[in-house]
Amino acid sequence: MKHAIFFSLLSGASFFAQEAVPPIWPERPLSCVSERVAVLEDTRLKECSGLCRSLRTPEVFWTLNDSGGEPCVYAVDRAGKTRAKVRLPEAVNFDWEDIASGRDGNGEPLLFIGDIGDNFRLRPTIQVYQITEPAVAAVGDTVAEKLSSVPKVWRASYPDGKHNAESLLIHPLTRRIYILTKSEDGRSALYVFPEKLQEDQVMTLEKVAALDFPTLIRAGKRPRDNCMATSACFSPDGTRMVAATYSSLYEWSLPKDTALEQALLQPPIRLEPPLLRQLEAVCYDGDSVTLWITSEHLPTPLFRIQR
Repeated sequence: MKHAIFFSLLSGASFFAQEAVPPIWPERPLSCVSERVAVLEDTRLKECSGLCRSLRTPEVFWTLNDSGGEPCVYAVDRAGKTRAKVRLPEAVNFDWEDIASGRDGNGEPLLFIGDIGDNFRLRPTIQVYQITEPAVAAVGDTVAEKLSSVPKVWRASYPDGKHNAESLLIHPLTRRIYILTKSEDGRSALYVFPEKLQEDQVMTLEKVAALDFPTLIRAGKRPRDNCMATSACFSPDGTRMVAATYSSLYEWSLPKDTALEQALLQPPIRLEPPLLRQLEAVCYDGDSVTLWITSEHLPTPLFRIQR
């Protein structure tokens, strides 16, 4: 240890920074109330792998099926009824894993679809589709499949090798696109697309922060189920970030005067969601506090979680 101190002094590096202990993530969950609000009536939604709140129709959520499904997104309301099925022209569902809502510079609502899954770490690039958020049918109207606008496609690669990912986030204030990776050992990282997006080239992502999801014992789940990040979202006001695993929800506070990478150095709070078969979708409600989740496999539930 004396040699380490001496070397640090000689090199001008901070000894304490080198020896920093990572934050201990909580095992005990914060108290919350979970309510199953609906079961999605549309049996085509059997592999729900993403959820986001509509910015055009407040009572509606957008969702999708993951790899191998049609290149379509669905709008569902809080009663579990389908309000739209929208096909993306010239798109392929290679491994769609998440969906997020955002706005362009003029305030127009957008949807972002993350074709970011890579279970075998084989893909040289990932891609995110961007479309204008479609209008949805009124309650009780017939829902016919329709085409979206021609999507913009943002292609990217990681700066440090191939990664699997199931979490796509759009920051509501900066409008930047983020990806949170997934691994069975819990070693995840948050990456961000360049501020200026280029549609005609493969962009290199920038690593923002490392997040190590811990093993955790919960009845009905394997300890390593808590290691795998399956969805994530920023709150509409930008003051929170939540990430889901198969066992837990973790939430960070993001003070407006603190850089994101610094805020994520603090330990999150833990929420314990209902025991779902395969939790892969989470989003915030408009109040930036209430959370909504759903799960893969039929019947597909829609849960609301309130502190």
